[in-house]
Amino acid sequence: MREILTLLEEKSKPTDLEIIPLNFTPSEVSPVLSKDTIDLHYGKLAHGYAEKYNKNEGDKEFNYAGVFLHNTLFTQFREVRNNNKPNGPMFGFINKHFGSYENMKKEFEEVAMKLQGSNWVYLAENGTIKTIKNHEVRDDILLLVDWWEHAWILDYGSDKKKYLNEQWKIINWNVINTRWGHSL
Repeated sequence: MREILTLLEEKSKPTDLEIIPLNFTPSEVSPVLSKDTIDLHYGKLAHGYAEKYNKNEGDKEFNYAGVFLHNTLFTQFREVRNNNKPNGPMFGFINKHFGSYENMKKEFEEVAMKLQGSNWVYLAENGTIKTIKNHEVRDDILLLVDWWEHAWILDYGSDKKKYLNEQWKIINWNVINTRWGHSL
């Protein structure tokens, strides 16, 4: 997380941005995310923010934040694991702030399901669930979920709750652990 923020938050913003290459294949995250969703979300939309930023098209800050958020999102995914649970420091962090992983997922769902329109939902370094309206760079993201319609519509239709519940199967907790830089 800090590396992504550092890459993007230099004293002056870079002239060119890139979307970080995927560390998984579409087949490894299927059926949580289909190849069609990866092609649309990563291949077209995420790369589109970088292209627009690099060509100085549209809202520069919006596109900049879009690159930051998508680089944060896609680097936290791994192959599907049906019994995927936090490990390492995040196990203790989640238990400290929520009592259990199940409680954290429940609170995450409550916050997410109240949202209307285009948003992001994330677990913050202070142990709270926060949201981002549209695109904004934040320096306290541990775990991020894209709450824009394009993230779920192809695979889940309007069932946002199912989309969220499936996301937990592809979270790479080792990556999330590296984002947490403080003692518990």
